[in-house]
Amino acid sequence: MHSSVNIEMGKGPLYGTSAVNQDDLDMQRLGKKQQLKRNFRFYSILGFTCTLMATWESILLTSTYGLTDGGRAGMVYVYIGSFFGFFCSVASMAEIASFAPTSGGQYHWVSEFADAHTQRFLSYIAGWLSVLGWQAAFASICFLCGTLTQGLLVVNYSDPDASYIYRSERWHGTLLTMAIACVGTFVNTFGAKYLPPLEGLILIIHIFGFFAILIALWVMGTPNTHQAIWTEFKDSGGWPSLGLSCLIGQLTPIFSFMGPDAATHMAEEIKDASKIVPWCMISTALINGTLGFVMLITYLYNMGDLQSVLEAPTGFAFISAFQNATGSNAATNGLASIILILEVCSAISILATASRQIFAFARDNALPFSKIFAYVHPRSQIPIYSVLTTTIITMLLSLINVGSTAAFNAVASLAIGSLFMTYLFAVGCFIGARLRTGKLPRARFSLGRLGLPINIFSLAYLSFAIIFTFFPTTRDVDLVSMNWSILVFGAVVIFAVVQYIIHGHKIYQAPVTRVQKLQ
Repeated sequence: MHSSVNIEMGKGPLYGTSAVNQDDLDMQRLGKKQQLKRNFRFYSILGFTCTLMATWESILLTSTYGLTDGGRAGMVYVYIGSFFGFFCSVASMAEIASFAPTSGGQYHWVSEFADAHTQRFLSYIAGWLSVLGWQAAFASICFLCGTLTQGLLVVNYSDPDASYIYRSERWHGTLLTMAIACVGTFVNTFGAKYLPPLEGLILIIHIFGFFAILIALWVMGTPNTHQAIWTEFKDSGGWPSLGLSCLIGQLTPIFSFMGPDAATHMAEEIKDASKIVPWCMISTALINGTLGFVMLITYLYNMGDLQSVLEAPTGFAFISAFQNATGSNAATNGLASIILILEVCSAISILATASRQIFAFARDNALPFSKIFAYVHPRSQIPIYSVLTTTIITMLLSLINVGSTAAFNAVASLAIGSLFMTYLFAVGCFIGARLRTGKLPRARFSLGRLGLPINIFSLAYLSFAIIFTFFPTTRDVDLVSMNWSILVFGAVVIFAVVQYIIHGHKIYQAPVTRVQKLQ
């Protein structure tokens, strides 16, 4: 069994080498063959991650949950606290990514930095959770896009005097979810070579769309009082205390911050990855965190009456807020369409990330039919079967919406809980490596002496946040409105453990066994 930290302390990358040679050295150290084309640079991958996270857009899309559990003031303070904990987690993972820039991400990091006696099992579980998390993330973003389309149909075709009245059905949302998934699949297969330049364009739309909505709300809206924004909390979920209600309302900011590890899973398609990936993660967190906070404050000031927003017939509070601010369905359509377009772009990026996670895990013989999922098309250099599998899984998950009104809450909670658990595993094992060895190998991105305190705070925050992601939005639930994500999460963990005992421990090639020492 190889040691859990498999590189000599004090040794590091050859900093005088070119980006291409550095990538070759990194892949050689990781014991991986370069199969994917490195066609991303800093700005294209920054566009990829900024639009994938889509923080300011997601704040608006999921604001119903935060407004229900916490109200206006609750959303403000929970956002600030969530961002601080989130940023420490991103900084911790950015440093780890600089050591090991691989598509495997968290499960590779767990394998490399965990104790030698536990690394194989823990990395196997982390890999399954990461696969689950990204599959659920793609399903949840497609679901948001599909149901947002439904919401816009309600806005335009709900007038009793109109010749046609649209009656929203849950199965309509399921079909629209499947359609969005197909759009993402087309771009990630036939249009894959255009993805890097497309991401640069999407980043521009991401920024200009932000200012378009920001200016429209401030110019056309009637601002609420400062007291309403900063001091008025609300508990519409029926929880025993306002504090607990606000903590359950974390779903809104946490979902908006989801996916800081996306750049890592694309690392083998990025030139100079050990430098670009960590700085991209930090830049994305700062850019999106700032834009998200500014949009949140703007939205809360100009949304109008809170109760009317929460009773939105479309199911999206922000659509009613736009109507209150602009007084126009046409303006509401225009502003909401910007968000819809950007969320579809986010779905495209998430599909790329989710498929790379499957590819990397299958490459280490961790999944059933691993050879199929690890297959890379020689011409397109795309893991085609991993892309198609992700799409099929999303279509299956979208069927939940037919029977449950809380489908998004369940799938989003599943994504957050699974991914946060992998972050917790990775950061926890990294802390263990720091304490066991006293020092770590040099990296091109380092937190220095602040590393350990930041890692420990990150671990505490992740442990705290995971608990509340599995709560339902209201205290009184039934079989339909219950958040069943904890059941699915538990079932996958049990399946992964059984799979490891029966089959995985025989064929799973833990990444650390391939890591090479640098002389």
